[in-house]
Amino acid sequence: MTVISGLKYVSTDMKADNTRRYFNRELSWLFFNSRVLEEAQNPDIPLLERVRFLSISASNLDEFYMVRVAGLRTQQLAGMTACSFDGLEPQRQIEKITKRVGKITRAQGQSWRKLRKQLKEEKISVLAIEDLDETQHEILQAEYKQNILPLLSPLAVDPAHPFPFLQNLGFGMALAMQEKGTKIPMFGLIPVPAHVPRFICLNQANKRRDYVVIEDVLTYFAPKLFADFDLLETGVFRITRDSDIAVDEEAEDLVRHFEFLLKKRRRGRVIRLELKTGISEAMREFLIEGFECWDESIQEDSTFLGMTDLSGLLKNAPNQLLFSPFTARFPERIREYDGDCFAAIAAKDILVHHPYEEFDVVIQFLQQAAKDPHVVAIKQTLYRTSDDSPIVCALIDAAEAGKNVTALVELKARFDEATNLRWARDLERAGVQVVYGFVDYKTHAKVSLVLRKEGDKLRSYTHLGTGNYHAQNAKVYTDLALFTADQDMGADVGKLFNFMTSYSKPRHMKKLITAPLSLREQLYRLIDAEITHVKAGRPGAIWAKMNALVDQGVIEKLYEASNAGVNIELIIRGICCLRPGVANMSENIRVKSIVGRFLEHSRIICFGNGYPMPSDQAKVYFSSADWMPRNLNRRIETFIPVESPAVHNQVLDQIMMANLLDNMNSWELQSTGRYERRRVHQKSEQFSAHGYFMENPSLSGRGHSLETHAPRHLDMSVAFAPILVAK
Repeated sequence: MTVISGLKYVSTDMKADNTRRYFNRELSWLFFNSRVLEEAQNPDIPLLERVRFLSISASNLDEFYMVRVAGLRTQQLAGMTACSFDGLEPQRQIEKITKRVGKITRAQGQSWRKLRKQLKEEKISVLAIEDLDETQHEILQAEYKQNILPLLSPLAVDPAHPFPFLQNLGFGMALAMQEKGTKIPMFGLIPVPAHVPRFICLNQANKRRDYVVIEDVLTYFAPKLFADFDLLETGVFRITRDSDIAVDEEAEDLVRHFEFLLKKRRRGRVIRLELKTGISEAMREFLIEGFECWDESIQEDSTFLGMTDLSGLLKNAPNQLLFSPFTARFPERIREYDGDCFAAIAAKDILVHHPYEEFDVVIQFLQQAAKDPHVVAIKQTLYRTSDDSPIVCALIDAAEAGKNVTALVELKARFDEATNLRWARDLERAGVQVVYGFVDYKTHAKVSLVLRKEGDKLRSYTHLGTGNYHAQNAKVYTDLALFTADQDMGADVGKLFNFMTSYSKPRHMKKLITAPLSLREQLYRLIDAEITHVKAGRPGAIWAKMNALVDQGVIEKLYEASNAGVNIELIIRGICCLRPGVANMSENIRVKSIVGRFLEHSRIICFGNGYPMPSDQAKVYFSSADWMPRNLNRRIETFIPVESPAVHNQVLDQIMMANLLDNMNSWELQSTGRYERRRVHQKSEQFSAHGYFMENPSLSGRGHSLETHAPRHLDMSVAFAPILVAK
């Protein structure tokens, strides 16, 4: 027997057995990124949106190297041999990652070649310098002279001019050359500044756009930059640096410590060096030595380095090559009360389904609180928010109006640390009481609490969500947000804020479940209850939707439930370490991933409670937490019970059902680890959850299930039976 967080599960220490029992976390993520990449060749998606998916797959891979591969490489260089729970040592994981990444980058290259041809057919061309006509050459000369050359700093590298520092994701050109009249070899560099666009537009007429890429431009003008040298060779390179941050738990001043760490991150070691295919061995060695990356990942590509920059082609893009415009709906309930958020929430709980319903309602809630003379206090968590955050502005307005405002700003939100530091200073200057949470926990919960004086009593109004307080992300991330005036929930949220500000653990919580205090234990109890129902001859069912399933203890609990006969349907967008469909282990578990127009981000967990699903008697929750060790053990998270009948109906019978029925954006996870796209060739049988909710942004309070609104041809039983993937 092995113990995880005080709870037992049956396992073995045998590496081979664990490899068969679980999928590797890193490889599972890479398979997710492959699903993103597949959308770049999906004919059902507009052309420039396919370019966007290709760019996203490259950006995802950059971050994967910055954090995950960097961590594994650190373990390897330190001689660590401890295995991941699926039985792989760091060295073996890196080998498998390298092999899989090679397949992904080759597929990215193939996708770009196809997309480039298709773009040309739509009169969007990426041209070679030799293909430019006289007018285009003149435009390029003027653009180079006015907007590119002044930003360039060409460098000769020798003992007097040492190899320069390039920032993370730095891109540039290396040159092999010799001074005219001599045979003395020398290397040079042309780093590309961040403000220089990757694609230089030579015309932007109504019917066509022609581009050249900056590396071709630099190659063309390099002889003029190094006029006193004979150029022998040029080569394009790109670097990725280790960008993870290790927080010192003994730091006396967390803000200054993070300022130091952010500076240190910028100088993290190079973890990946990308080179354009065909570079000579001498230039290759020059770059490897210059970036001190002898032991790191060296990748060569023949097509296009840094495909994340392909998003530049979407600037001023023709509408017909993009998704059809979609306008989110403002929640009807708020409109019915003439925009008075507090009156609407006091009347009934309100569930908002982003991005199909506007994030503006969240902004309006806080702006109204800032102006309302009866509001005396606002408490708010901030994990991620936008650079021009209206949420932060509302908190500042509230503080300047004399209200008691507390903001929990999480400094450890990866890649948003600098933004959060800036907002924290602005909030403090306005008189907001700013706290930075725990040193050893991240505050990942998305919670807002408004306390309003009504008569002789204080009444709480609470917002609890699965997504961040980020207005731009809310346009593309699917998330849930609950507004409630339930006083027990408000009291629980108040205790949670007291925990975050004073370390005083909340006691006697009536409704809200939190990590790391009780979420894992409650989750296990709920799974155990389904097992008990099955043993008693009643139905047992679990429907869950999340971004990632990694936690070994939860996986073992699900295996136990499957063996007991509980029917388990999992919708997991990204990483899934659970192996479904294995006899005597997980034969009653099915896993699918949805990848489409919107990024699935909401976490919803439903338990049958002894009744066939869906049912009014089912227990329904939504959460800020994925099922990962970091979420359950090392983060402040919320797990929110859904009690309102109308909200219960919307979450279970509409949102979860639509996701289960989706056959246009869905991939089925096989027991082998392979994902197979669910294919429905007859248009009359196709169903997209994203399309459905764009047409029906809000069904809450109408007393209808999806079955009432779904197209008549859909067989609802598909949600309960194993999915047969069309080959």
